[in-house]
Amino acid sequence: MMSTDTSTPNPSYAGADFSGDTHRATTLAEAGRDYVNRLRGGDMGSLPAVLGLLVLFIIFGATSDTFLTKLNMANLTLQAASICVLAMALVPVLLLGEIDLSAGVASGTGAAITALAILDHGQAWPVAMLAGIASGAIIGFLIGTLVARLGIPSFVVTLSFFLALQGVMLWLIGQGGALRFNQEVLRGLAINNVPPTIGWISAVVLFAAYAGFSLIKYRRQVARDLARPPMSLVALRIVVFAAIIFGLTWYFNGNRSVNPNFPIEGIPYMIPVVIVILLLMTFLLSRTTFGRHLYAVGGNAEAARRAGINVVYMRTMAFVLCSSLAAVAGVLQAAYSGSVSPSSGGGNVLLYAVGAAVIGGTSLFGGRGRAINGVIGGLVLATVDNGLPLLIDKSYANYLVTGGVLLLAASVDAITRRRRSASGV
Repeated sequence: MMSTDTSTPNPSYAGADFSGDTHRATTLAEAGRDYVNRLRGGDMGSLPAVLGLLVLFIIFGATSDTFLTKLNMANLTLQAASICVLAMALVPVLLLGEIDLSAGVASGTGAAITALAILDHGQAWPVAMLAGIASGAIIGFLIGTLVARLGIPSFVVTLSFFLALQGVMLWLIGQGGALRFNQEVLRGLAINNVPPTIGWISAVVLFAAYAGFSLIKYRRQVARDLARPPMSLVALRIVVFAAIIFGLTWYFNGNRSVNPNFPIEGIPYMIPVVIVILLLMTFLLSRTTFGRHLYAVGGNAEAARRAGINVVYMRTMAFVLCSSLAAVAGVLQAAYSGSVSPSSGGGNVLLYAVGAAVIGGTSLFGGRGRAINGVIGGLVLATVDNGLPLLIDKSYANYLVTGGVLLLAASVDAITRRRRSASGV
C-alpha cells in the first residue's frame, strides 16, 4: 500500500499567502527563529531588495544634498509609478515561467489608444481608459492563444509582437509625431496632489482596514485551529504598517516647494493609484481561485492539469492580465511625460520592468512571486535612476549599475532556488 506524506507544503505555493505553515510559532521569538530558518532554506522573498533599497538611500542621501529632499522624493515616486505597475503586470506571466517581451510596447499602444479616443473621438476619459485597457486585453489574448494553444514559445511570440506593435504605434501616431496627453484628470495624476486633509483621512481608513482585516483573519485562524502567527507578531505588523502609512502621509503633506509663495503639499495622486492596483493584484493572486491555480500551474503544470486545472485557460489569462495592466502602466507614463510617441514603451522600458519584478523577488523559474515584488523592485530601479546621476554625471554608469543589480538579483534567485531544492522546500 502506498502512502502520501502531506507534512511538507507544496513548493509551488511557497510564494503565496495561502502556503500555510507546518509549525505553529507561539511567541515572537519563535516566529523570528522560524523566519531565520526559512532564510537559511533559501526563502529570501523581497528581503535582498529591501536591504538594497535601504543601502541605496543611505549612500545617495549621504553623498547628495538634494536626494532626500521632499521635492526629489515626490519626483522619485512619479518616476517609479509606471515601472512598478508594469512590473506587477509581468508577475502573473513570470509565475508561469514565461516571459512577455511585448509588455512595454503594449503599454505604449494602450496609452496611444487612450489618447486617440480623447483627442480624435472626443470620448470621456473613463471610456478612453477602457478602450486602452481593452486593446491591451486583445493583445494579451492573441499572445496567450498562440502560446497556450499552439505551443509556440512565449519568447518567440512576444518578440514578434514587440516588433509588430511598434509598427502599430507608427501607424497610429505617424513617424516623428506625438499625441498630447493633457486631459485634466489623467494628466493630473502626475501634476496634482491629494489635499492634505483627504490624505490623512485616507491614511486612517487604510490603517483601520488593514488592522481590522489582520485581526479578523487571526480570529478565524484561532476559531478553526489553523496554523497562525503569534498575536504579538500580528500586533507588530500592524504597528509597522501604521508607522509607514502615517509617516509617509506626514512626509508628503509637508510643503516641498522651493518657492515659498507657491506651496506644494499632499501625496502625489499616482501613489494612491499604485497602492490600489497593488491591493487588487495581491487579492487576485493570494485570495482567489484564479491566483491559486496560477501558482499551481507555475509550480508544476502537469500536476495542475491532472488536478483538474485548465492549464490552457490559465496561461491565456495570464497574458491577458499582463497586457491589460501594461496598458494602465502606459497611461501612467503618458500622464508623467505629457505625451505619447511611437517610441513610448520601447527602449529599456520592458527591461526595467522585468528587472524590477526579479529584483523584488519574483522567480524567473516560475511558481514564486507576489505583486509587492514589482513595487519594491520598481522603487530600487527608480532610486538608481534618480540618485546615480547626482553622483556620476555619466549615462553609461546608469546602465552598468542597473545591469549589475539585475544580474545580482537573478543570481540570488538561482542560488536560493538551489538551496530550496537541497533543503526539500
